[in-house]
Amino acid sequence: MSDRPVFVIGCPRSGTTMLQLMLHSHPRMAVPPETRFLVPAYYRRRTWGDLRLDQRRRALAEWIATDRSTKFRELKIDKDEFVREAMAGPGSLGSVIGTAFRMYADRFDKARWGDKRPSYVKQVDLLLRLFPDAQFIHLIRDGRDCVASLKEMPWYTLDSFHAVSTWAEAIDAGGRLKRTLAADTYYELRYEDLTDDPMTELKKLCHFLDEEFSPSMVSPREAASVAVPQHKVWHSNTHREVTRSRVGSWANRLDDWEIALCEHMLGDRLESMGYELTGAPKPTKEHVIAAQKTMQKRKASRMRKGMRDRLNRLREPSPVAALLTSRQRSLAGVPQQRAELTEPV
Repeated sequence: MSDRPVFVIGCPRSGTTMLQLMLHSHPRMAVPPETRFLVPAYYRRRTWGDLRLDQRRRALAEWIATDRSTKFRELKIDKDEFVREAMAGPGSLGSVIGTAFRMYADRFDKARWGDKRPSYVKQVDLLLRLFPDAQFIHLIRDGRDCVASLKEMPWYTLDSFHAVSTWAEAIDAGGRLKRTLAADTYYELRYEDLTDDPMTELKKLCHFLDEEFSPSMVSPREAASVAVPQHKVWHSNTHREVTRSRVGSWANRLDDWEIALCEHMLGDRLESMGYELTGAPKPTKEHVIAAQKTMQKRKASRMRKGMRDRLNRLREPSPVAALLTSRQRSLAGVPQQRAELTEPV
């Protein structure tokens, strides 16, 4: 049986929470509510020093467990026990982070853990550095529906130009991943197909994950009470049965100028993913220029951050890759223990 970590990725408002709950409803998989320590811990890794030292692992684990920004509390695992297990575990950044998720899975007596955060779609490179055996499920939804939904979120403070850019970036990132990652590492799934025929799509997804399909995945609302925090009222639909009621609702939620902008800026991407265009009139020159400038600024920001990370990779303070699963240890060249020799890698 596989023990590879699984990451759900995609543009925000693509249905990733619904897919998280479907996976969490599987008897072997646990996927928690969103936390905020994985990426910050990675980018601040020089702060923690050499994690081969017990006390440095303690410092990292205590930050994860006690800093309010990390949302560690969403995992509902004992802080002190986590610190002890992180100290007792392998000396690498991924091992400390992975220990938190493994302990979450242990809460439910499940063998595998996953994590869901839409923005991970642009951070797969660093996720693979942390978890070299990870699998990625990219959930894709009509970009016009994503833009319409983002606009309505209480936490979304940016404008429609940023929303358009966000979907374009997710699709472009997915295209690169599809070209470069192995077929057993990266998987694309359309929201519209998943909501239209959940059983068929989930059976195919389970084949990718090397898991037996479980009928409980088709009706995941029971998992919502465990894996969706109550304060996230924008995820209220996850407490109901899977529905297609929001598919194509962008037609009534976007202004005419936004539809025109989406189809002009995203048209090729939409059609490549199987979404039909309406033939909306061309957007105004001002709107096109504003969207292009937004995309350029966001790209420049990502490039600057990527450059800083590439420089930091030249002077890593300690090992990055996790050493918790059989495949992780195998990829790192760690000799297998006798019990592992009979397990599939």
